[in-house]
Amino acid sequence: MLNIRQATAKDVPTLHSLIREMAEYEHLPLLITEQILTNDGFGVQAKFRVLIAEFGGNPAGYAFFFDSYSTFQGRGLFLEDLFVRPEFRKNKIGRALFSRIAAIAIQENCFGIMLYVLDWNEMAIQFYKKMDATFLDNWKTVCVKGSALRIVAGAEDD
Repeated sequence: MLNIRQATAKDVPTLHSLIREMAEYEHLPLLITEQILTNDGFGVQAKFRVLIAEFGGNPAGYAFFFDSYSTFQGRGLFLEDLFVRPEFRKNKIGRALFSRIAAIAIQENCFGIMLYVLDWNEMAIQFYKKMDATFLDNWKTVCVKGSALRIVAGAEDD
C-alpha cells in the first residue's frame, strides 16, 4: 500500500539517505548534511518542502520542492528532486508524488511546476513527456558558484 505524507524533522536521516541514493544515481557529489537539511527545511523559515512516499511501510521515494516566482507568470513551485528507489519503481510512486505536487500547485494558485532533467536521464525525460510537460529546450541553465561567485561578489578583490 502506498502512503504519501509531508516529511517532518524526524525524517531527516531517511531523507538524507534517499538524497544520497539519488546523488549516486546522478553521479553528483553529496555536500548537504543532515544538520543543514534540519535547519533549512524544518526551522522557523523553511526553505523547502518534502513529501515522503512509503510503500508497504518502507521509504520508497521522495519529492523535494520549494516556492518559486516568475516575473512573467507569478507564483510557481520548483521541483528539485523526484526520486523513487529502484526496487519500488513500476508501482506508480513517481506519478503519485508528481500528482500530489500538482495538486499542491493548484491549491496554492501556482502557474505550474518548474524542474530540471539531466539530458542523459532518458527514463526521467520519458516520465515527464508522459505527463505532457513542456520542455524548454531554448533555455540554458546557468550557475555561478564557488570562486566565480566570490569574484562576482567582489570578495576576491581583497
